[in-house]
Amino acid sequence: MQTQPAFWPDPLSHLRRTMPDDPVFYHSPQALQARARFFLDRFPGLVTYAVKANDRAEVLDNLVAAGIDSFDVASPAEMAAVRRVKPDAVLHYHNPIRTPSEIAEGRAQGVASWSVDCMAELEKLGDLPEGSEIAVRLKLAVKGGAYDFGSKFGATPDEAEALLREVARRGWRASVTFHPGTQCEAAEAWAAYIGAAAEVAERAGVRLHRLNVGGGFPGRRGAEAPDLGAIFDRIAAETRKAFGEDAPAHVCEPGRGMVADSFHLALRVRAVRNGAVFLNDGIYGNLTELRDLGPMSGIRALSPEGHARHAAPEARIVFGPTCDSLDRLPEPLPLPADLAEGDYLLFPSMGAYSQVLATQFNGYGAARVVTVQDLSGAALDTGG
Repeated sequence: MQTQPAFWPDPLSHLRRTMPDDPVFYHSPQALQARARFFLDRFPGLVTYAVKANDRAEVLDNLVAAGIDSFDVASPAEMAAVRRVKPDAVLHYHNPIRTPSEIAEGRAQGVASWSVDCMAELEKLGDLPEGSEIAVRLKLAVKGGAYDFGSKFGATPDEAEALLREVARRGWRASVTFHPGTQCEAAEAWAAYIGAAAEVAERAGVRLHRLNVGGGFPGRRGAEAPDLGAIFDRIAAETRKAFGEDAPAHVCEPGRGMVADSFHLALRVRAVRNGAVFLNDGIYGNLTELRDLGPMSGIRALSPEGHARHAAPEARIVFGPTCDSLDRLPEPLPLPADLAEGDYLLFPSMGAYSQVLATQFNGYGAARVVTVQDLSGAALDTGG
């Protein structure tokens, strides 16, 4: 009986040896832990992982191993997932809309920080202990993210001012939180929010306990990796500028920016015909976000033996495997002209909002996770 290694050197080694017909995620614990340590070392404050991006046990385990001990949770199910891997984790429950039963579960789980964006949700929290942290979620008309999170959640500056006053009046620790929008590469978005948070707090006459600068930190979607360090430096500088010597402590909630780049996804070409490519996964499965964020660059085409396809690219319509004609990417992808049935497409940076959004429509959408030591592209550049 042939045995398979627990850790493969890289995706190419696995593809060449096994030639899988099913979708495969390649996960590098080393890359994930390195990203976690980068956040812990460089971000100027508390780092809490946004569990919604990827709640798989190996993700949470590796983050804990790297030193992450605080988590942003949006539901009791996410609380339970965190508690299974780290029973003493600090939980921030920053989904601002909750049912009474969810609030009761949050209290039972010892949630350390809650967010609100209106008086009605503040009233729902009831008689939390004195000193509990309540983060008022602020929204602004700020561009920079791939799409705007303020269309669903958040208080206007005037509403946030009133909420801060009420939080302070009730004896709770008042903070401000915001989200600049997903896949945000514009540091100016954080700068605008930080300045507005300082103005709101000053008008309310409230000293902020903490300033939660949210998530939105980008994953890699192009040839160049986003400069997270520059964003962190801008956050620190803008906070000093806006608040002066009385600046609140920072908190962040990375999801995509933490986990995206530690997973790649390999899909197999089922057919090529009439300018279209049919894959073994699509928008009902692990490619859901490509429908919303648009195409990424850096997708590699490989023969069944693992050799890179080098022909000039042609724009191809890309369909998923289901019987629904809507199962297609919104824009054609530039793929090599010699792409053939049985080839593989390797999608980089697919660790966030892929597995957690995948459905099982028509029996598709499932994907194995194979652990690799290295996700670098060096081994994938050889032709043959």
